[in-house]
Amino acid sequence: MIFPVILSGGSGTRLWPLSRTMFPKQFLALNSDLAMLQETVSRLESIEVSSPQVICNEEHRFLVAEQMRQMDVKAHILLEPVGRNTAPAIALSALHLKEQGKSDAVMLVLAADHVIENVAVFHTAIQTALPKAEAGKLVTFGIVPTEPATGYGYIKGNPNANADPVMDVAAFVEKPDLRTVQSYLKSGDYFWNSGMFMFRVDRYLEELEMHRADILDACVKAMKVTSSDMDFIRVDRDAFVSCPDDSIDYAVMENTDQAVVVPLDAGWSDVGSWSALWDLKEKDEHNNVAEGDVILEDASNSFVYGQDRIVAALGVDNLVIVDTKDALLVAAKDKVQDVKKIVRQVKEAGRSEHLQHREVYRPWGKYDSIDSGSRYQVKHITVNPGAKLSLQKHHHRAEHWVVVKGTAEVRCGDRTMLLTEDQSTYIPLGEVHQLSNPGKVPLEIIEIQSGSYLGEDDIIRYEDDYGRN
Repeated sequence: MIFPVILSGGSGTRLWPLSRTMFPKQFLALNSDLAMLQETVSRLESIEVSSPQVICNEEHRFLVAEQMRQMDVKAHILLEPVGRNTAPAIALSALHLKEQGKSDAVMLVLAADHVIENVAVFHTAIQTALPKAEAGKLVTFGIVPTEPATGYGYIKGNPNANADPVMDVAAFVEKPDLRTVQSYLKSGDYFWNSGMFMFRVDRYLEELEMHRADILDACVKAMKVTSSDMDFIRVDRDAFVSCPDDSIDYAVMENTDQAVVVPLDAGWSDVGSWSALWDLKEKDEHNNVAEGDVILEDASNSFVYGQDRIVAALGVDNLVIVDTKDALLVAAKDKVQDVKKIVRQVKEAGRSEHLQHREVYRPWGKYDSIDSGSRYQVKHITVNPGAKLSLQKHHHRAEHWVVVKGTAEVRCGDRTMLLTEDQSTYIPLGEVHQLSNPGKVPLEIIEIQSGSYLGEDDIIRYEDDYGRN
C-alpha cells in the first residue's frame, strides 16, 4: 500500500492578496470548488492508498483539520513547530511511519498546492514508479516541459536502451537561463522538477543519514518526545528548532546515486503566479478570465477577480486585477512574479494585510471585521453547529452581542442564557464569558467591541476545546 505524505507548509506570497500567510493558496479553491489541498487528496481516491499524512505548521492546523473533515477524510496531521524546508518535514513523516513498524512502506510525497488536470495519467505514472520505489530507488516525477520556462529547476534523465520510461537521473539543474532552457527542450532529455517523490521509508532515512546526518539526528530527537491531541501530532519544539533548513533536492536527491525520474505529462502546474492561474482557466472570446461580480468592456488578455463587490474594467489589456475585502491588486500580467515585492513592502510597513484576510477562520467558525475605529470594532461572527468559543475574559474591552441567525448559548459570569434571532446581550469588561452554538445551523451574531484596546491578544482563556492558550 502507498502512504501519501502531503506537504502543506507553503505561504504562496505570489498569489497575494488572495493568498495570505495565515490562509495560503493550498487552502484556496483556485482551480475548482475544492481547495487545492482537498484536490490533492481527492485525486488519490481511485488508487489504493492509506490515510494521508499532512505536514503543516501550527498556525494552519485547524484549516487542515476542517478541510479534511469536509471531505470525511481521516488524516494524520503532523505539526512542524517551525519551517525547516522539505528534507526535515519528510524525515518527520518517515520516522512516524517507522515508529508504526512501516519501515518498508512506500511514501508518495506530494505538494498540497499543485494542479494536475489529467488524473488518469498521474495514476499511471504512480503505478510506473511503484516497483522502482519498492526496489529501493528514490523516484522523482519529472514534468514534460511545455515551454522554455526559466522559473523551474530541471532534471536531466538518461534514456534507457530498453525503452524503459523510468530513467536514471543524470543531473539536477537549478533554474537555468533562457538560452540553456531552449537547448534542454530540443534535447528532450530534460524535465521540470515537480517536487513530487516516491520511495520507501527506510531508503529515504538511509540516504538522509548518508548525506545529511545532522538533519536526521535533529528529527530523531524531535520525534522522541511527541504528543497527540485531536487530529494533531506534535514533535519536540526545541529539538526541531535546532534542525538545519534544507530541501530534499539539495539534501538527498542531488547526492544519491539511486535517483530515477518518471516522466509526467498530465497538465501539471504549481500555480506559482496569477499568470499561471490565468493559463489554467477557461477564457472568453477576448482572452479574459473573469471570476466573481465582474463587468468587462474593451478588455483583453486579462485576469479579473472580484470577491464582494462589483469590479469593472474598461479599455485594459494584459492586466491582473484582484479585489478582496481589504486589498486591491492591479498589475501587468508579465510582472506578477514581482508581487512578492509588494508583500514585502506591506510587511515592512507594519501592516497586517500580508498575514490574514479581513475574514479570519477559527476552529469554531470564522469572523469578519466589518468596521473599526479608535475605540470600537464591529465583527460578524459565525459559529459552527455544536462548536463553542473558549471560556474567556478581556481586560480592556466590553462586548455587545446581537443574534442575527440561529440560537446562541451565552455564559456570562454566573448566568447562562439562550438567545434567538433579534435578541442581544452585554458582556461587561472583565467578565468571564463564553459563546456556544447548541443548534444544528450556523450561528451568526454581530459583535460590537468597545474599549481602550481591541487587539486579538487581549484574551485570557480558562477553558478551550482546541488546546489554545
